[in-house]
Amino acid sequence: MDLNKKYSRLSKYFLAVCLCILTACTVSYKFNGSSINYDKVKTISFQNFPNRSAAFVWGPMESMFNTALQDKYMQQTRLKQVRQGGDLELSGEITNYDAYNKGVGSDGYSTMAELRMTVNVRFVNNTNHAEDISDQQFTASREYNASQQLSSVQEELVQQMIDEIVEQIFNATVANW
Repeated sequence: MDLNKKYSRLSKYFLAVCLCILTACTVSYKFNGSSINYDKVKTISFQNFPNRSAAFVWGPMESMFNTALQDKYMQQTRLKQVRQGGDLELSGEITNYDAYNKGVGSDGYSTMAELRMTVNVRFVNNTNHAEDISDQQFTASREYNASQQLSSVQEELVQQMIDEIVEQIFNATVANW
């Protein structure tokens, strides 16, 4: 009998401790990919990212990039976009857009080409300046068959590079991976 009472009392204590542990521990999952404290950070402002590439300029790229960047933050966060002075501020420029020959065939002609894009970013978190980023470079590249005209593959390749760079910027600024 005494043994049963001890086990009963011990199991009650064990159950109480387990209950305390379960209620004290919380697990938080965020499915939007960001780790923003929305109690402090409510707004974001974007400056236009101009195309300052000295080597090569393709007209639609600047607007494609700016739209994709803003769309990413608007779709993946609850931040309100303001014209200037946001809690988070993003600015920068497209610093490089160029095509390179990657491979030469036995006939001496190029077989592969690479399109490369680099964006310089400045990020200011006005609620926590320890998270600021000053002039960080983000780069993406895509290869294509050199027998193709760049004009026939350019839009698709540029969109892929923009998506990759925007994802890199988002991860560096608000995802805190």
